Amino acid sequence: MATMIATVPMKSVGIRTACHTLPVVDAMSTVRHGVRSPSSRFIASRSAVARRQVLAPRLFSTTSTQRLKDFFPPPEAPHIRTTESTWKHPIYAEQDMQKISIAHRQPRDWSDRIAYWMVSLLRWGTDIATGYKHDKEVLSGAKDPHAPSAHMKYAMNERKWLVRFVFLESVAGVPGMVAGMLRHLHSLRRMKRDNGWIETLLEEAYNERMHLLTFLKLAEPGWFMRLMILGAQGVFFNGMFISYLVSPRTCHRFVGYLEEEAVITYTQAIADIEAGKLPKWKQLEAPEIAVKYWNMPEGHRTMKDLLMYIRADEAKHREVNHTLSNLSQKHDPNPYVSRYIDNRPHPAKGIDTRRPVGWEREEVV
Repeated sequence: MATMIATVPMKSVGIRTACHTLPVVDAMSTVRHGVRSPSSRFIASRSAVARRQVLAPRLFSTTSTQRLKDFFPPPEAPHIRTTESTWKHPIYAEQDMQKISIAHRQPRDWSDRIAYWMVSLLRWGTDIATGYKHDKEVLSGAKDPHAPSAHMKYAMNERKWLVRFVFLESVAGVPGMVAGMLRHLHSLRRMKRDNGWIETLLEEAYNERMHLLTFLKLAEPGWFMRLMILGAQGVFFNGMFISYLVSPRTCHRFVGYLEEEAVITYTQAIADIEAGKLPKWKQLEAPEIAVKYWNMPEGHRTMKDLLMYIRADEAKHREVNHTLSNLSQKHDPNPYVSRYIDNRPHPAKGIDTRRPVGWEREEVV
């Protein structure tokens, strides 16, 4: 008996891969005694490969490329147009961000030394976990940033920078929240005012969380990174909680030194972009969440601009925590929310007035 072939009109759609678009043939396009023809099987095989390429997790993410833009989408609330933040970010001028520089406050007593040693230990562990090492010659201006690094195994690319940024920012939001929480409870327990410290500390934690959310719009961590963050946050939160109960001054100095390292990290990343070592970021636009939060102007929304805003934030946190560490933890008011009777420069939220290593107590109280 002659072989009967049932033919159905072909319906072709496309699956976009990293390189090209492959056709996908309808499952019933060609049937021969219930078995697909060789050409049909070949096309179906290529289609399956294409689907796996699209749906396969990326190196740093469990989310497919097509779904990445939908990571933590806004909640469905048909009657709400937008939800505004209580803490509005101050406007940063580009010339002020350009003036941000690396700075270090020399330890002056045992409390400072303990804080600095702890930051050095934490940085050493984080560098190992994220495969990073400061290129001190580039940062100091002694070497051309275009020159190849002497430590090639520490050479950074876009993916490695994002791994480091996400890990650091997931931890950086802890100290401000712990300090603000403990000072809030202390104020309730003693039934006394806190003199403005709580607001600044919680705002700092919020700012660090916005850094994290911004980077998560660029890459979502996979399960291993999530486990690392979970463990680091658990250890860091409890360690910070106990340490702040023992010595708030040392904790603020610790955060000041920690932010010094953050400024170095972002300065190195900006230098890599300027040197052309991160070509994927040269024209990459900042996520919308960042544009709205920092009020980034038109024409200044590249990845380099984003890192400059974040570096300026870290420099301000460096100044704030070094300043708070210089004050009496129980009695002095927060100078960053105080109004002064004279017109001399005083601490402020913006970066137009800067003291990289903090204000001394006699200057602000």
